[in-house]
Amino acid sequence: MRANSPVIVGRDAEIGLLGSALDAARTRSGRSLFLVGEAGIGKSRLVGECAYRAYGLGMPVLRGRAGSTGLVVPFRPLVEALSSHFRAAGTPTDPELVPYHPALARLVPEWRTSAVSGYAETVVELAEALLRLLSVLGRDAGCVMLLEDLHDCDRETVAVVEYVVDNLAGLPVMLLGTLRPEPGAALDLVRSAEQRHTATVTELRGLGDAEVRALTGACLETPPELVPEAVHERLVARAAGNPYLVEVLLDDLLDTGRLRRAGDGWETAGPPDGALPSRILRSWAARLDRMDEPVRDLLLTAATLGGQFSVPVLQTVTGLADRALFTHLRSAVETGVIAPDGAAPDRYTFRHALTAEALVSSLAPAERAALARRASASVQRSGEPLDEDLRQLVASLELAAGNRAGAARQFAEAGRRMLASGSHGSAVVLLERARSLAAEADLGSVTESLAVARAESGDLDGALALAGSLPPVPAGSREADARGDTHLKIAWVAVMAERAADTAHQIKAARALFGPEPSPARRASLSVVDGHLSLLPGERRQEPEAVGRAAREAAETAEAEGLPVVACQAWQLLALLSRERGFDAADACLERMLTLSTEHALPLWRVEALVRLGVNAFMRTGDASRLHSARAAAAELGSLLLAQTVDGLLAMNAVMCARWEEAEEITVRSVEASARIGNHGAHRYLLLSAAAAAAHRGRRRETERALAAFRRAGGERSALVPLQLGFCGAVGALLDEDRPRALAELEASAAWERNHPSYYYLSGRYGLHPLLGVLSGGTGRAEYEAVASSPGAALAWNRQFLDLAEAVLLGREGDRTAAGQRMAAFDARSAAFPVARHLGLRLVAEAAFADGWGEPAVWLRTAEEYFYAAGVQPAAAACRTALRQAGVSVTQRRGGRDRIPSSLRTNGVTPREYEVFVLLPERPGNQQIAQRLSISPRTVEKHLASLLSKTGRPNRSALCEFAAECVADQP
Repeated sequence: MRANSPVIVGRDAEIGLLGSALDAARTRSGRSLFLVGEAGIGKSRLVGECAYRAYGLGMPVLRGRAGSTGLVVPFRPLVEALSSHFRAAGTPTDPELVPYHPALARLVPEWRTSAVSGYAETVVELAEALLRLLSVLGRDAGCVMLLEDLHDCDRETVAVVEYVVDNLAGLPVMLLGTLRPEPGAALDLVRSAEQRHTATVTELRGLGDAEVRALTGACLETPPELVPEAVHERLVARAAGNPYLVEVLLDDLLDTGRLRRAGDGWETAGPPDGALPSRILRSWAARLDRMDEPVRDLLLTAATLGGQFSVPVLQTVTGLADRALFTHLRSAVETGVIAPDGAAPDRYTFRHALTAEALVSSLAPAERAALARRASASVQRSGEPLDEDLRQLVASLELAAGNRAGAARQFAEAGRRMLASGSHGSAVVLLERARSLAAEADLGSVTESLAVARAESGDLDGALALAGSLPPVPAGSREADARGDTHLKIAWVAVMAERAADTAHQIKAARALFGPEPSPARRASLSVVDGHLSLLPGERRQEPEAVGRAAREAAETAEAEGLPVVACQAWQLLALLSRERGFDAADACLERMLTLSTEHALPLWRVEALVRLGVNAFMRTGDASRLHSARAAAAELGSLLLAQTVDGLLAMNAVMCARWEEAEEITVRSVEASARIGNHGAHRYLLLSAAAAAAHRGRRRETERALAAFRRAGGERSALVPLQLGFCGAVGALLDEDRPRALAELEASAAWERNHPSYYYLSGRYGLHPLLGVLSGGTGRAEYEAVASSPGAALAWNRQFLDLAEAVLLGREGDRTAAGQRMAAFDARSAAFPVARHLGLRLVAEAAFADGWGEPAVWLRTAEEYFYAAGVQPAAAACRTALRQAGVSVTQRRGGRDRIPSSLRTNGVTPREYEVFVLLPERPGNQQIAQRLSISPRTVEKHLASLLSKTGRPNRSALCEFAAECVADQP
C-alpha cells in the first residue's frame, strides 16, 4: 500500500480562510491568498481542497504551476492554468473579450491566428487582458485561479500576478498562490502585497506531535491511538512535522517490512534502522535499489532533466525505442514516483520536487556529473534546433557536469533570444545567470546584453549602472562597436523615458566608442536618438532646421542600410518637426513610415503611423474615420496601450462634435483600465476629455470635478495644460457668459506655450483667442493674418473661429459682401461642431449689429434655440438679452417644466423661478442674476422669496446649498 492520507490534517484555520475567500469571490469581492512554506509542508493539498470546494460551488477553476526544471519559460503557469480550464469548458465566446484576444493569444493557443503579428504585448497589456478574462469567467458564480510553485516562475508571470493582485477589488475572482520562502521576485511580491493589504499571506507551520499521529493513522487507515509508539517517535523525530516526509518515511517502513499489519492493527518488525538518514535521501536510494535496473536508470536520467521532463528529450538522452521507453515509464508510474503531467500529453512530472532532488542526490558526485554530461551531449547531437527551453536545459546540464563556461554561453544565448522576443524580465534572469558563470573572455558581451535587457525591462537605473561598470575596450575594434551599440540602445530607452541627462551621457559614450567616422548605419541611429532628445523640454540644443536635416539624412541612410526600425524612428521624428511647416509635410513623413513598416512587417510601427495619420486627419477636417481605422488596427495587434491612446483622441473628437453619449462610452471603457496598466498619458487625456465634455455642455460643477481628477493624475504637470485652459476652461467660461474668465484662461494657455513648445493645436491660440481679440478690438488685421498663416490654423476646429474673426474684420472695414461670404464658409465648416457653431454665432452677432452686416438676429435666435434646448441657460439668456437690446422681439420661454426636477415641480416651482434656482450654486448677487436672465433685480428678489417658501429653506445660504445638491444630481 502507499502511505497517502485521504484527509488533510492540522489545517483547519487555513481551510476556513479558503472558504471565506471563495464566498467573497462569489459576491464580487475579489481576494488574493498566498500559502508560503517549505517543500512538502502541504501547500498543494490545500490547493486541491480549494479546487474541490470551488467545483462544488459551480465556480470555474484555472490551475497551473511553474516548472521545477529550472527553465525560464515566460507565463508557463498562466498558460497551464488557462489550458486546464479551456480543455474541458472550451474557450469563452463573450464579445467583451474580443479586443483582448490578441494579447491573450500568448496564453490561449485557440486564439492564435495563423498570421503572426510580430508584436510582443507588454506585461501590463497581457495582465489587463487576463483580468478581463477572469471577470467574464466569474460573472455568474465567481472563478478561482490557482498558481502553484511561484518561487520557480519567470519575472513576467510575477509581474502579471502582481497586477492581478492589485486590481481584484470588486471582481468575482479569487487568486490562490503557493511558494517556498526562498528569496526572489515571487517572495518580494507576496511580502509587498501583504504590506499593501492587497493579499493575505499564510505561512504553513510543521505539524505538531498529535497532528503527526493523526496523519499517520489516516495513512494507515487506523485510529491514531493504535499507531505503534516506535513508529510515531521515528516520524516525529525525522520528518520535523513535514507531512510529505511523514508519508515518504512511512512508505519506506512499509516497503522494507519494518511496519506491517497484525490483525486489526500494526506492528513493527525489528529495531529501528539507525543508519536510515533523518532526511529523505537515503530512503530514496533504498527504494531505487529495489527497482528493476532499466526503470532505475530511466528515473535517474529523468531526475537529471528536472522535476518535470519531456518524453522526446528523455528518449533522445536514453536512446530507448518507443516500446521500451513507454514500458519503463509505465513501471515508474506504477511505483508512484512519477505521473503524467496534465498540462501536456508528452510530459511527466515527479510526484514531488523533493523526489527528483533526492534521486539525483543519491548518486555519487562523479556519477552525477557524467550523467549530466551524457545528457547534454545527446541533446546537442540530436540535430533538433535548440529553442530557448532546450538551450536552458543544456545550460543546466553543462553546469551540473562542471562546465561553467559552456553553461554561461547557453544561458546567454537563451537570454538574448528572450530579449529579442520581448520577454525582457526572463531575459534579465537568464543573462544574470550567464554573467555569474561567464569566463573573463565572455564577461563583457554578456554584461552588455544584460544592460540592454535591464533597460528594456524598465530598470533603466540598473542598466546605466551596468553600462558604467564595463571595462574599457580598444578604440576602433569590433568590441568598441558592440559596446557603442549597447549605449545607443540604452539611450533610446532613456529618451523615450524623457531622461535627458542620461540620454545625452549614453550618446556621448557611444560617439566616443564609434570614433570620429562611425559607419553610416550607426551615424543614422545616433542622429535619430539625438533628434528625439532635442525635442525634450529644456533640451532644444539644436535649431529645428538642423535637427530636421539630420533626421532626413538618417531616414535615407537607414533605408539604404536595411535598418527599417531606425528609418521608422527617423520618419516619426520628421513628422513631429514638419508640423511647424504644415500638415501636408507631416503626413508625407508618416505615409513613408507606414509604407516601410508594412513592407518590413513591423506591426507596432505600422499602427503608430496609422494613429498619427488619423490624428492629423481628424484635426484638419473633423473626420475621425481614419482614426477609427487606426483604433481597429491597434486592437487587432493587441496593443492596449495604443488602443487607449486612440480612445482618448476619439473621445475628444466626440466632444468637439457634441456626441456626448459616444464620448462618455469611450471614456468609461478606457479610463480605469488605462490607470491600472500605467498608461498615464492616455489616462490623463481621457480624463481631460471627460472634463471638456462637461465644460462644453455648460456644466460647471461637473467640469470642476472632472478637472480635479485630471489634476490628481498629474495633468497640471503634463503637456496637456494648454488644452485644459483653452479647449476646456475658456469654452466653459464663454458658455457661462464669463468672457473675462475665458480671456484669462486663454492668456494663461498662451503663456504656458511660450515657455513650453507644444504640438497641441486645440488650445485656442490659433482660433478662439484671436476671435476674442478681434471682438474686443485688441487684435487687428496684421495679427490676424499672422495667425491665419500658421499650421495650427489648418485645423477645422480653429478655422471656424478664424472665419468668424475675418468676417468681423471685414464688417468693420465696410466690406459687407466679403463678410457674408466668410460667414457662409463658417456655416459650412462649423456644421460638424454644434457647440462651437452656436457659440460663434452668439459671439459675432453683437459686432454684426454694430457694423450693420450679416443676419445677427437670425444667428441669435438660432443660438438661443440651441442653448435653451441644451440646458445652457446663461448663453440662452444672453442671446435673448442681445435680441432685446437690438429691438428685436424675443420668444418667451414659459415652457420648460420638463426640465424642472419632480421634487421641485410638485412644490410649485415655475420655469422662471427654476432659471434663478440653477444659478444659485455659484452664490451670485441679485444684480448678477438680473443681468444674466435679462430681468430686473426686483423680479429676482420676488423669485427668491417664492423659492424660499416653496422649498422650505430658512435663508438664502441654505437655499444656495440645496440648489447645489439638486443641480449636481441632474444629468
